[in-house]
Amino acid sequence: MPIRARMRLPMWRTLLTAALAALLATLLAPGAAHTAPRTPTAQGTAKESRPVYSYADAIRESVWVDTRVDGDEDGRTDRVAVDIVRPREPAQHGREIPVIMDASPYYACCGRGNESQKKTYDADGRPVQFPLYYDNYFVPRGYAYVAVDLTGTNRSDGCVDIGGRSDIQSGKAVVDWLGGRARAYTSRTGAERARATWSNGRTGMIGKSYDGTIANGVAATGVEGLETIVPIGAISSWYDYYFAKGAPLFNSGPDGLSNGIESPEARARCGRVQERLVQGAPRSGDWTPLWAARDYVPDADKVRASVFAVHGLQDLNVRMKHFGQWWDALGDAGVQRKLWLSQAGHVDPFDFRRADWVRTLHRWFDHELLGYRNGIDREPMADIERTPDRWTTDRVWPPRATDTVTLRPAKGTDPGVGTLGTRRGKGTESFTDDRRLGETDWASAIDTSTPAKAGFTTRPLARDLRLSGSSKVTVTVTPSARTAHLSAVLVDVGPAVIRDYAAAGEGITTLPTRSCWGASTDGDSACFKDTAARTKAVDYTIFSRGWADLGNHADDHHGRPLTPGEPVTITLDLAASDHVVPQGHRLALIVGGTDRNLITAPADTPTLTVDLARTFARVPLVGGAKALTTAPHATVPRESRLDGVAPARPLNPRPGGRTS
Repeated sequence: MPIRARMRLPMWRTLLTAALAALLATLLAPGAAHTAPRTPTAQGTAKESRPVYSYADAIRESVWVDTRVDGDEDGRTDRVAVDIVRPREPAQHGREIPVIMDASPYYACCGRGNESQKKTYDADGRPVQFPLYYDNYFVPRGYAYVAVDLTGTNRSDGCVDIGGRSDIQSGKAVVDWLGGRARAYTSRTGAERARATWSNGRTGMIGKSYDGTIANGVAATGVEGLETIVPIGAISSWYDYYFAKGAPLFNSGPDGLSNGIESPEARARCGRVQERLVQGAPRSGDWTPLWAARDYVPDADKVRASVFAVHGLQDLNVRMKHFGQWWDALGDAGVQRKLWLSQAGHVDPFDFRRADWVRTLHRWFDHELLGYRNGIDREPMADIERTPDRWTTDRVWPPRATDTVTLRPAKGTDPGVGTLGTRRGKGTESFTDDRRLGETDWASAIDTSTPAKAGFTTRPLARDLRLSGSSKVTVTVTPSARTAHLSAVLVDVGPAVIRDYAAAGEGITTLPTRSCWGASTDGDSACFKDTAARTKAVDYTIFSRGWADLGNHADDHHGRPLTPGEPVTITLDLAASDHVVPQGHRLALIVGGTDRNLITAPADTPTLTVDLARTFARVPLVGGAKALTTAPHATVPRESRLDGVAPARPLNPRPGGRTS
């Protein structure tokens, strides 16, 4: 099924939001510290918060919030370190302010952003540098910025548990403290209480990758006071980060990631937690209680916060499946949503659309946290990058005209080179898994008989064809061995210039020049290296992928050995996408075995025979079946090999990285 469009918010929430907006626009306008409060009009009095507060004189402090969880089992509940920077002037006038918060495990081990910035402190332990630009830009505009060390990282107690209870409680407890519902202390072990009397209890969480994942998880608790989240390239289910229907996506599990981000102090005391991560995440790919506790999608109906999601259509680290299933579930729950989808990989929008991103994020936080009636809630829901640096918008996403259409493969004149259309095919196609090859090898030889894949293409299109949402591919296949992995990819066959998502930078190039976004101090600069799109001319574009262990054919979450020679049917969930196949190009479906560097190989090297009559793809087409029109007399160029991006590089199981 295609991802559903936005549902209407409940009426009580709409009325409450409007009332709060009117009140907060009066009480919290940045200029209120210097001028008398203004009375809201029907349109709201304030359109944009202004940088009227001193960043240099801002209050910088640290507190330790009690999570009420004893993750390291030392007999006392864990405290997480919370570094805060907030304007001094509102508190001097008795005014409370909202909070922008980023909860992360990377502040000490790995750094944040394109320049891998880390937190720094002075000789007395007070925070000096807050990574990224959120503090520099928003603190002068009347926001507090809060950077939280997840349990087991940097200056926090407890143990890393990779998206589990301690991780999520790290963020939730801070939201509760900001709302007056939890305890914090002025030191890691002391008894002196710290109170957030300066906070108005309204919090927005933001972050890329692991940080955005925590925002998803905290929102899924339904915590009071979390008004909005901005998850960027974020995970929605940790099982889907490590497995695709039983097929391993990495060579290690959550214990490996934990080892990379835990503080040395935590590593020494968290052996039992590490062991539970190993035992709870078997490399078989079977679903376990550990994965159930780290799946936020079923709790989307608890989300009170609005969601502004950002994801890379070519993100091969946190794949688009995470965005798609979360977006769908939020829509079903009636959550207010907005999204940006870029052509890049695992990249922050600050590094692919900087000026527009800062402006849009500013307006979003002003609306959601300050209550300004700036109209952003009435603007198109979706911004989508069509070609490098060229964006389009949609009122809702997917567009309302989107409908699911069934496409079927059929035999062609050469083995493994077939057609794709709406009529049921006959016969079989066979290929042998070759773990040395992957999707780029298959797509580059789409018109050539090769032993490692079966490819099927439409005729050249008579007009542009847009696919918007999630696809599924159902395959009936007979294996020759007891283990087998299966891949399916959708390909736009035709020339284009795209972001080079497979290169270093994943679609961006970092420049030596800098631009400044906010105010600076000696220890915390608001100036960051500029970036530009890194592009490549290609003959084909792979735009959606899905994988599975064939042993999971009877149960998505539990595998079993195959019986050689016995046919089985399995459905592969392809990642959500939004792609326009231009007029004159062809749409292709490729079925293969191991997708090199994207899934790991099975124990055997099977030959797989595909029953074409029982194999089909269900794809979301804008305009439905009528949109799929081909030119029946158009000639199809036959080239020996097409050029695309480089093969996927081996990925480390860490939802972060240089551009995190």
